[in-house]
Amino acid sequence: MYLKPNKIISSKLAMRRIWVHPPEPPKSFLLSDPAKGVYLTKTKLFNVPFFWDFRKLINPHIAVVGVTGAGKSYLVKTFLTRANLTWNTNAMIIDWVGEYNDWVKQTGGHTLHFGRGEYLNLLDLAGMKPIQRVKQIISALEILTDIGKYPVQKRFTEDALMNTYKNHGFELTKKSNNKPPVLSDVIKELEKIKNKQKTEKKKDDVQECIHRLKPMTIKGNDYFAHHSTINLDKIIKMGLVNIDLHELPSEEMRSLAGLTILQMLKEKMRFEGWSPEKGLKLFIVADEAWKIAKDDRSDLITIVREGRKYQFGLIVASQNPTDIHKDIFSNVGTLFIMRLMFKEFKEHVRSSLHYSDYIAEQIDKLGVGESIVYLGYAQKTDFSNVVILNKIDGEEPLINYTLKGDKMEVTFMKEKFKRQLKEFGLNTQQIKNVCAMFEEHDNVIHVLQLIEQLEKYGFGPSLIITFMRELGLKEGELIPLFSRLQRKKMGIESDKLVRLVVEDEETKEK
Repeated sequence: MYLKPNKIISSKLAMRRIWVHPPEPPKSFLLSDPAKGVYLTKTKLFNVPFFWDFRKLINPHIAVVGVTGAGKSYLVKTFLTRANLTWNTNAMIIDWVGEYNDWVKQTGGHTLHFGRGEYLNLLDLAGMKPIQRVKQIISALEILTDIGKYPVQKRFTEDALMNTYKNHGFELTKKSNNKPPVLSDVIKELEKIKNKQKTEKKKDDVQECIHRLKPMTIKGNDYFAHHSTINLDKIIKMGLVNIDLHELPSEEMRSLAGLTILQMLKEKMRFEGWSPEKGLKLFIVADEAWKIAKDDRSDLITIVREGRKYQFGLIVASQNPTDIHKDIFSNVGTLFIMRLMFKEFKEHVRSSLHYSDYIAEQIDKLGVGESIVYLGYAQKTDFSNVVILNKIDGEEPLINYTLKGDKMEVTFMKEKFKRQLKEFGLNTQQIKNVCAMFEEHDNVIHVLQLIEQLEKYGFGPSLIITFMRELGLKEGELIPLFSRLQRKKMGIESDKLVRLVVEDEETKEK
C-alpha cells in the first residue's frame, strides 16, 4: 500500500495555517474578559465572540464607513452603551443631522440643541491662553472661509481678536478666569482698525473682515456671539451627551460648531494630562462630519495622534470614506467597513489597507449590520488583522426595510428611513402609513409601491427620484420604473374608458 504524491502534497498543505484558515486572528486576540472588553458580535468564519479591547490595539480610535442604512449608527450606539458599562466611559456625540436624539433620550443621556437656545461663545478660552485661542479661531476660519487666500485680511482679523482680549483685561500669554469678550466686540475693534487705515485698499480689506464675521452676530444667526450656555467642563463628565447641530442654518455653521468644540476638547485633553487609572475617559463621536474630517488642519487629526496618552477615544463615521482624511484613516486603531456601493469608495479603502481579493469579495456580500473590521494591534503579529463579523448583537432589534425592483435591492434602517421621510416633507400620519405598508409585507416591498404612495402625497417624479437616490437606488434603474408606472396608469384609464363605452352602449340598446 502506498500514498500517491498528490495526496502527500495535499496533506502537507492542509497543515499550513494559510491554506486552511481564511483571514481571522487567533481566539486569544478576539476574546476578552467581559469586564475589560466590549462585546459586539461573533465572527462570521468561526463563530468566535468578538470583543473590542483597546489595550490590545495601537490606539482607541475608530472609523466606521458604509452606505446609508448599512448599520453605522447602530454599531456606534451599541458600542457606546457597552463602553459605558465596561469602563464607565463618558461619550460626547457631535450630531450633524439630529440622528442620535431619540436614542440618547431613551438611554437616559442628555441632548443639547445647538440652534435652539444654546450658545457657544467663539471667544471662550476653555483654559487656554488668549494667544492660543486666537490661533484656533483663525484656523477654523481658514477651514470654513476664504480668509486663507487673503493674508492681509487674515492679519487684520488676528489683530482685532488680540486687541479685543487686551481691551477686556486679558494678557495674551497668560491664562485667566475673566469673563471673555464676544464676537460683537471683535466687530467694534475691526471698525477701529478700519478708521486708522490711510489707504482705500486697506480700508476695503478691513471691511471684508467685518463682512466675514458680522453675519454671525445678527439675531437668529448669533449662535457664536453670546456668552456660552454650553459648559464643556460639565458635559464631558455627564455620561452620554448629544450635541445636536442639525437646527443650525448652514453646513458652515455646523462645521464651525464642531471645530470649536473639538478645539476646546483637545486643549482640555492636554490640560488634564495623563492619568494612571486604566480605561478611557471619553469617546468623541463625529458622524458625517465631512467638512472637518477631511481637512488636514482639523483637530480631529490632532486627537487621533495624541488621544491615546490622554485616554480620549475618537469615533468617526461616514458613508463616504473619501470624506475622512488619510491621516485619520491610517492612524485609527480600528476600522469597521460596512456595505459600500461605489467603486471609488471600495478602491479608496482597499488602497489604505491593502486587503486581499477574498476580503474585497466579502465586502460586496455584506448585509445590514455586518462588517469587516481591520484591527491595528499594538504588538507585531504574523496573522491577518482583518475579521469578518456577523450582524452586530445590539441592545434593541435592528429593524430594516427592503425595497426591491427588477434588478435592484436596497436595505435601510427603519428609524433612519422615518427621519428621511420627514425631511422629504411627509407628515406624521403619512410616515406611519408608509411604515405600515412595509410591515404588512414583512418589511419588504417593491419600489413601485413606494413610488405610487409618494405620488399620492403629491410628490412629482424628479423629487421622488432624488429621494430614492438618497436611499441608495440608482437613477438609471428608477427611470424605467416610472415609465412602467405611467403605462400601468394609462392601462387602468383605458380599462375605465372601455367600461364606460360598453355601459353607454348597453344603456342606448335598452
